[in-house]
Amino acid sequence: MRRLLPFFLSCGWLFIASASEPRILKVLPHLLDSEGRHSLSPGLYERDAYQAILRKRPNQVSGIRYDVCWRGTLPEGHKVHLRLYLRTMKPGATEPIILEKELTPGWFPGSHWDGLSLTGTAYQTAGEIQAWKAELLDGKTPVAHQESFLW
Repeated sequence: MRRLLPFFLSCGWLFIASASEPRILKVLPHLLDSEGRHSLSPGLYERDAYQAILRKRPNQVSGIRYDVCWRGTLPEGHKVHLRLYLRTMKPGATEPIILEKELTPGWFPGSHWDGLSLTGTAYQTAGEIQAWKAELLDGKTPVAHQESFLW
């Protein structure tokens, strides 16, 4: 019985953690090449190396994708939205660029990854991105957010 106690405690912890309030765990900005790739192979080291290459060669960049890791549950019938605000360094730009996506929480409790992209002419005309803010919304009410240092 003593050997099973840690197992049951860990199962209880998983249940409690999955029923927690919605929150944003991590936001990762990734530059995209002309084919929409952020990495040439699946490894983290290769991704970071390719991102460094794209930062050195801005003429090869066709857009940027923000991958957002979020966790939490909402009652049935609630619509969850992910909204991303982007501040740019473009002269005269006072309002942030807003990207939004409706999320479909999975049946398995835990964290979920979703991405929002700014590509094509929208990326080219936006200018250099200075800061970002990500929000999870329950309908129109923000329930969680995370922002970059310069926001």
